[in-house]
Amino acid sequence: MSTASWIQQPPRTYLPDRRGSGGFAKSSFRRTARQFPGGGVVSSSSSSSSCSCGGYSSEILNFDFGSRRSWNHKEVRVQAMSATAQRNFSLSKGDTDEKVEPDHLLVLVHGILASPSDWLYVEAEMKRRLGRRFLIYASSSNTFTKTFGGVDGAGKRLAEEIRQVVQKSKSLKKISFLAHSLGGLFARHAVAVLYSAAVSQASDGGAVSNSGNSHLLRGRIGGLEPINFITLATPHLGVRGRKQLPFLLGVPILERLAAPLAPFVVGRTGSQLFLTDGKADKPPLLLRMASDSEDLKFLSSLGSFRSRIVYANVSYDHMVGWRTSSIRRETELFKPPRRSLDGYKHVVDVEYCPPVSSDGAHFPPEAAKAKEAAQSSPSPQNTLEYHEIVEDEMIRGLQTLGWKKVDVSFHSTFWPYLAHNNIHVKSERLYKAGAGVVAHVADSIKQQETSTFITASL
Repeated sequence: MSTASWIQQPPRTYLPDRRGSGGFAKSSFRRTARQFPGGGVVSSSSSSSSCSCGGYSSEILNFDFGSRRSWNHKEVRVQAMSATAQRNFSLSKGDTDEKVEPDHLLVLVHGILASPSDWLYVEAEMKRRLGRRFLIYASSSNTFTKTFGGVDGAGKRLAEEIRQVVQKSKSLKKISFLAHSLGGLFARHAVAVLYSAAVSQASDGGAVSNSGNSHLLRGRIGGLEPINFITLATPHLGVRGRKQLPFLLGVPILERLAAPLAPFVVGRTGSQLFLTDGKADKPPLLLRMASDSEDLKFLSSLGSFRSRIVYANVSYDHMVGWRTSSIRRETELFKPPRRSLDGYKHVVDVEYCPPVSSDGAHFPPEAAKAKEAAQSSPSPQNTLEYHEIVEDEMIRGLQTLGWKKVDVSFHSTFWPYLAHNNIHVKSERLYKAGAGVVAHVADSIKQQETSTFITASL
């Protein structure tokens, strides 16, 4: 099938468009759509003052899904590729139906006190929706209490596990990550361990490509081409701060007591999540993970992925707050829509945040001083000052990369307080409300595969 004819009749998948406001980028764009005769939609970007985040610069051609616009064929709903479309897609790349070796590794990383069984529904859905080109692998190196040993220790174990999988599967060429909750931090550390810079990137001084989107500058993760890095309800900024650990109900005295008690409950991981780990004159681990260091390139490794997506519960998540899971400041939060995107129940908003130019994350002298005060003589004032400095630096570092932010709301479900487990359907019997989120994730991954094929054909 020629490239021209394929573009005329693409699979009917849609990329969610941005509604509402919020975010931190200075420039702004609004997604618009243009419909092909065959029913496909290619999105473009135009300036708009009503939206604070712009088009994703890595995307060459995007097929919009999840839009609320009125299409000519309203009966079309977002589903997995039909068997015919999947077969045509595979055959166009030179495959045969008899034997298809997987070339794309999708690593599923669970959260705290969890196991690979948390991914049973997601694994089955991804296999059904993505096809045989994907090797879906649920990691098992950090089960249950192993998650208490620290983000860095868990990240190293995960990296070693992935190396072994890659060595056993010689056909693999690409890699993606889908992580839930604390697993997102494990995955961020693991990709830094597995990262190897591209030759052209090293030759110009190892500078990070801010967008992380240049095919020439992107490095490798475990020797594979990095495609998608997706997290679901991950505390990227830690859990210290007002309502960042929602089950404390925002009660000041409980939030003050949580930080010193956390290491006794969840070990080193607790002190790292509350940003109290390490000596007073050293930055906490999560701040270091928002920049590159001499031994581990945390930011460059994230930037090597073609797509970075964070899914965040806007409310009712008892474990992880909206701000930390969506990498936003308090002032950047907005009133979320209450209506779901068409075809993706409980997915209420999608925001495209291009990279923001800055000098990245630092650990300034005032942060070291505030950390020492917070450790030696903790008080509401000391801890607040320290957290505000560190959180702002983490955001400055992470926003030098482009992100797609997907907001999720389970407010209309019978028991919305299950949001933290609903978002990845931990159990199909209890948490099936998150099926629309899983479908959105699958179509986001599939969209990148489609984009890759078109680029190669052109």
